[in-house]
Amino acid sequence: MRARVAVPQIPDAPASSAYRLPNGQVPVRAVLRRPRLLLTESLAGIVTTLALIPEVISFSLISGVGPDVALLSSVVLAIVMSFLGGRPAMVTAAAGSVALVLAPMVQAHGTAYVLPAVLLTGVIQIAFGLGGLAKLIRYIPRSVMIGFVNALGVLIFVAQLQHVIDVPWQVYPLFAVTLLIVIFLPRLTTAVPAPLVAIVLVTAAAVVFGMNVPTVGDEGSVSGVLPGLTPWTVPFDLETLRIIAPTAVAAALVGLLESLLTAKLVDDMTDSRSAKGRESWGLGIANILAGAWGGVAGCAMIGQTVVNVEIGRARTRVSTVVAGLFLLLLIGVLSPVMAMIPMAALAAVMMIVALRTVDWHSVRPATLRRMPVPETLVMLVTVAVTVITSNLATGVGVGVLLALVLFARRIAHVVHVERQLDPDGTVVRYRVLGPLFFASSNDLVDQFSYVDDPVRVEIDLSGSHVWDASSVAALDAVTTRYAKHGATVDLIGLNPHSAAFHTRLSGSLNS
Repeated sequence: MRARVAVPQIPDAPASSAYRLPNGQVPVRAVLRRPRLLLTESLAGIVTTLALIPEVISFSLISGVGPDVALLSSVVLAIVMSFLGGRPAMVTAAAGSVALVLAPMVQAHGTAYVLPAVLLTGVIQIAFGLGGLAKLIRYIPRSVMIGFVNALGVLIFVAQLQHVIDVPWQVYPLFAVTLLIVIFLPRLTTAVPAPLVAIVLVTAAAVVFGMNVPTVGDEGSVSGVLPGLTPWTVPFDLETLRIIAPTAVAAALVGLLESLLTAKLVDDMTDSRSAKGRESWGLGIANILAGAWGGVAGCAMIGQTVVNVEIGRARTRVSTVVAGLFLLLLIGVLSPVMAMIPMAALAAVMMIVALRTVDWHSVRPATLRRMPVPETLVMLVTVAVTVITSNLATGVGVGVLLALVLFARRIAHVVHVERQLDPDGTVVRYRVLGPLFFASSNDLVDQFSYVDDPVRVEIDLSGSHVWDASSVAALDAVTTRYAKHGATVDLIGLNPHSAAFHTRLSGSLNS
């Protein structure tokens, strides 16, 4: 996918290539040795935390657990993934996609089953990572990735509308001031993240002038009481496994998909590479720990990651460690201060993030005119399904399925059969050009002149490749039909793989 965001030059970064690791990532030691870099990473983490809080609280209500539980789980997830995750600077917390998966189970059986479901989710993700299945992310087409990014921008923007519609009039000046600061302050200085300045100033103004506006505290309880280890209160038996298994599998896959896609997005934004397998098993361990001390599972938070990487200019694990520790400080000590932050300020920041997230180049008329129709259709369907279901995993799944169907349909017609009859009329040779698989081989049987051909038939497959059992069955069907007319068929030119595959399956597929 085309990198849409130019990677800013990191302050104090030396020009030598030794500054970056072989995978393009910025080493933590480079940050710790440079005060300005350390300040940049720390401030990015603080801004990310402020952008994280309202979303975590709102999604906690969906999953049926308390805001304090979700916030503490986010602390565990952010800190653990800072050390175990495969993508530095990517923010992991109690995400909405996982909350949506947990919600039906909680409604049907209660919150007691959340802990075992989260633990099983972590085990599945560890197995997924250790099994090397994270590499499957490479099979997601570019059009689906663009649709994923655009849908994300739409979802983030729409989620903020509730904070600026049907609200007290004082919200709008605060909202406007936040927008102005975030947009124009970076033109004067980038020493301090503009969102942090905007949130501090707007919060101070709301408190000083006694404005009656919605705040973070209105979203849910942030009492500052830290829960301990999550108690296991359900029977340890097969019935519990039956209840939690479907939810755990779904949560594991949804969390992995969102995390791996976010890692790919950050890779493109920062011109570096992440370790997808490590990200998978690291997320599993983090979810197990978050379930044990907190209560809910999570995954990468895409909007907050964009805040951290693009607006905060963070590049290392330092930023996410700071985000987790600052969130813990807010929960345990500064919860009254956190509760006073106006939602208008956070909504304005996230709306700007949403607008920067959308790949505007992909929806320009000039781009759409040049793009193949199937590619555009896949992108639009991915966006539509994601927005309608409010589930990024569902949208990506449908997009990938549609892309596969359209791809199979497109290449089903690339197989050509050329017929050549010897001058003496005793031998006919057919040359098959193109890959043979389930879609392209279905019409192969109809490409031969069974009645008119002589008794010797050669089918040259040197320009083809046999990929699956459907193709072997099609070739067997051709041979059988010629046999009914008293003709013999010789298959020539098979490459070693195709010859071995054909030999193993031929004669055992057709009754």
